[in-house]
Amino acid sequence: MTPFERRTRRAQSRLVDVGADVLALSPGRNCYYLSGVDRDQSDRLSLLVVPADGDPTFVVPTLDAASIRATTWVDDVWTWDDETGPGPALDTALADHSPSRLLLADRMWTQFSLALRERLPDASFGLASEVLAPLRRRKDDAELSALRSAAAAADATMRDVRALGADAVGRTERDLSAYVEKRLAAHGGEGVAFDTIVGAGPNGADPHHASGDREIRAGDPVVLDFGTRIDAYPSDQTRTVVFDGDPPAAFERVHDVVREAQAAAVDAVEPGTTTGAVDRAARSVIEDAGYGDRFVHRTGHGVGLDVHEEPNVVAGGETELEPGMVCSVEPGVYLTDRFGVRIEDLVVVTEDGAERLNRTDRGWRC
Repeated sequence: MTPFERRTRRAQSRLVDVGADVLALSPGRNCYYLSGVDRDQSDRLSLLVVPADGDPTFVVPTLDAASIRATTWVDDVWTWDDETGPGPALDTALADHSPSRLLLADRMWTQFSLALRERLPDASFGLASEVLAPLRRRKDDAELSALRSAAAAADATMRDVRALGADAVGRTERDLSAYVEKRLAAHGGEGVAFDTIVGAGPNGADPHHASGDREIRAGDPVVLDFGTRIDAYPSDQTRTVVFDGDPPAAFERVHDVVREAQAAAVDAVEPGTTTGAVDRAARSVIEDAGYGDRFVHRTGHGVGLDVHEEPNVVAGGETELEPGMVCSVEPGVYLTDRFGVRIEDLVVVTEDGAERLNRTDRGWRC
């Protein structure tokens, strides 16, 4: 049984538990999670139909059928063409299940959601995350292997970046971002997991800064936040470094505070601990140092097929950590018009604590 089939069978058990009859998934992360088919939605309806009992079925355009059959473990693939439209194939796929409650992909295009509602006027509808979010929180061995590989590619890239040293001075943020992305690919990465952030000097005080034309100067603190994908799973790492020269006043203290906060939060990660307690471990260090109002975001987020998914490591979070959960731990302090500091690693919850997926130097000197 493939990992995709195992996940599907677990999802079917949960369908029964929540009183739903069918999962109807358009292309996207949840569809990939169960089927192995990794593609985007298009204007032609493509749907994975997973009943609470029995085998799943794909309903796809004829022109996509061969590639989908070659990719997925799902045997039943019903096709439709532009002349007939998807209706007959969809009716066939649903006929044996007589669904009274369907759970639809959370990000299904409205036109497809409405089409299902029109064909099943007596059914009720909900969101697939009701079933799939709890399953996706805990990663299986195949997922953890991919996440470790993606993290290793990010680590190798960060070592390359540090090795630039003074040669990074004079480069623009955009140039350094392009260098990061080339090195991610050189280390086996498949594209970028999100837009690479390179924030130099005062730009580092914007947590979601878009890399621009500012040149990196000697003494600039530079926030680097980047990741790639391997086998569909992402990495997400942040380091704050100074390539050459002396950093501005207060930078070393702020960096020490953030590093201490990050270590405290990682140390707090273990089964049974709430996400709120992990957030509190980081936030209390920063507050005690007098920078509480400069820590302007959550401590972390779940990471899986989506870079941001459940569980959120946020103030007041009540989710209890379980083995196999993966989350970022990324406290930061941002001093407007001066600089920012963020340090981020991904961690896996183990049976008795946490495993860091990122292992590169967390110091600021290159």
